[in-house]
Amino acid sequence: MSLVGQLYKLQQLDLELQRKQQELNEIENQLSDNNALVAAESKFVSQTEQLEDAKRKQKNSEWEVEDLQEKVKQIDSKLYSGTTKDPKELVNLEKEIKSLKSQIRTKEDALLGLMSQVEDIEAKVKTSVDELERLKQEWQQGQEILGQRKGEVETVLAKLREDRDGLARQIDSEALSTYERIRLTKGQAVVKVERGRCLGCHITVPTSQWQKARAGDLIQCNSCSKILYLE
Repeated sequence: MSLVGQLYKLQQLDLELQRKQQELNEIENQLSDNNALVAAESKFVSQTEQLEDAKRKQKNSEWEVEDLQEKVKQIDSKLYSGTTKDPKELVNLEKEIKSLKSQIRTKEDALLGLMSQVEDIEAKVKTSVDELERLKQEWQQGQEILGQRKGEVETVLAKLREDRDGLARQIDSEALSTYERIRLTKGQAVVKVERGRCLGCHITVPTSQWQKARAGDLIQCNSCSKILYLE
């Protein structure tokens, strides 16, 4: 294999290394990406807090209704026990009972609203629990698949690096340095010549140059400075 042929093969290895490294990076990003799960957990926690708050308000409302009902019971007992004889006081007691019963109706209406709110939030929490469980299972399955794929890509990368290092040791150090310099600045160091044109810049290559390149000499394009390769 000619020197330029070795450089072209080295470039193929470098490109494949780049692709596999990019794939590995993407896998690692996916392995660490649990945004959907975190969002679902956050939603569940928020809804749980809302449920606890709604239940607390419901319980307080129940206590308030019970307190008012107890007051009505006590006044009823006083009103009909016969111990109160004063007509004015009896009228006041009846007014107080009426006022308390009105308050009870208002409180009971509010209580019904709170009970409905608790039921709605409980339904949402149940849905969130199911969704969270589903996401956890999917995430775990995804982790296993990605972990396996990561191992496979790492094995390929190790083999590519080994092949790359072995080939690089066979190449003239000065030619290798030229290759690395061009690759660093232009991304691609070796380009083919087809129909007399450099595929790096699509400029026609002088006959003398592509003939030398065909012979295996390290020739750089006058236009783009990339190494010319003819199969």
